Amino acid sequence: MPAIVIVGAQWGDEGKGKATDHLGSQVDYVVKFNGGNNAGHTVVVGDEKYALHLLPSGILTPGCTPVIGNGVVVDIDVLFHEIDGLEGRGVDTSKLKLSANAHVIADYNRTIDKVTERFLGSRRIGTTGRGIGPTYADKMNRIGIRVQDLFDEKILTQKVEGALELKSQILTKIYNRRAPSVEQTVEGLLAHAERLAPYVCDTGLLLSQALDRDEVVLMEAGQATLLDVDHGTYPFVTSSSAISAGACTGTGIPPTRIDQVIAIAKAYTTRVGEGPFPTELHDENGEFLRKAGWEYGTTTGRPRRCGWMDTVITRYAARVNGVTDFVLTKLDTLTGLAELPVCVAYDVDGVRYDEMPVNQTDFHHAVPIYENLPGWTEDISGCRSFEDLPKAAQAYVEFVEERSGARISVVGVGPEREQAVVRHPLR
Repeated sequence: MPAIVIVGAQWGDEGKGKATDHLGSQVDYVVKFNGGNNAGHTVVVGDEKYALHLLPSGILTPGCTPVIGNGVVVDIDVLFHEIDGLEGRGVDTSKLKLSANAHVIADYNRTIDKVTERFLGSRRIGTTGRGIGPTYADKMNRIGIRVQDLFDEKILTQKVEGALELKSQILTKIYNRRAPSVEQTVEGLLAHAERLAPYVCDTGLLLSQALDRDEVVLMEAGQATLLDVDHGTYPFVTSSSAISAGACTGTGIPPTRIDQVIAIAKAYTTRVGEGPFPTELHDENGEFLRKAGWEYGTTTGRPRRCGWMDTVITRYAARVNGVTDFVLTKLDTLTGLAELPVCVAYDVDGVRYDEMPVNQTDFHHAVPIYENLPGWTEDISGCRSFEDLPKAAQAYVEFVEERSGARISVVGVGPEREQAVVRHPLR
């Protein structure tokens, strides 16, 4: 049976949790393969709304095993806070599995993240200050703390000593901040070891064996294509690989076992944090999208930047991810707008770009070239077939599909699980 990857096709917040939830009982395992608690999914089930930050959205599907892969960086306090919150609402979290090789966010990483961002001033990246970037940096510098280290106090102490030897100098001499002691950091991490132990295993082996048994493994990305550290709008990106290729390094599943890549795109575009955004709106249309789509961060609560649909970006996402299916979410948000501009290319100093400019400078100066489509006023939240949609909404979906490079298989028309138009089954 297949390994399926779900990625974001824009700058995140596209509704990946809804797409994962839409697959429901068809999936045996849902794996988060990158990122940390710097991003979140909002999933609506009936009258209940769940905001997930670190846990995979499969945690809400009975019978599904949720997995946190080795590519994730884990704030253990946040993990248990989220588990306790779900358990308090009657959600069973006992099947959760956590990779022994996942890296742990230490207290000094959160501190460094916050003070560095303040120090950068106008050159700030727009991080959430949760220690994600510094933890990934430690991983690459080979001074990181892994989940398995919490079960060997001697190794854990040695690793914390090695990391703090440098970081205490940085904090005290550059940022004038007191660094935590080795004892303080070790004690804080060891306090979680006993409770953490039942969740920890070799998740790469677990998932490989599941595929051998013809079970379905779904891998979901945190963040999105344009925030990928290699293929995003660098340097305004996250610190991990958020494209489909990252699913392999973040889980231990080889690329030969992946046969479907589902990309999620909103019917418009949003972005959180700093960085270029060609179709961004600073007028009443932008405010309309923000209010109608409730565009505020699941994790941070900060308002998202909003703009028109950009098919240059979705076409790029289709190419770098090998997208087989798009899920177009929040089409209902556009209801009531008389005209719907869709970006089909960029103008950079008089030169037309039908694909993403290779140079950062060109992308910063890109001016969108739009084609305008008519809007609709009918309520589409109750539509369950493509033919139920107003003709203008159908034309909008078909236009975006034609220019995005892969078929649009599902269209979201509301926040709830059943509010979707299925054009092609995802499996």
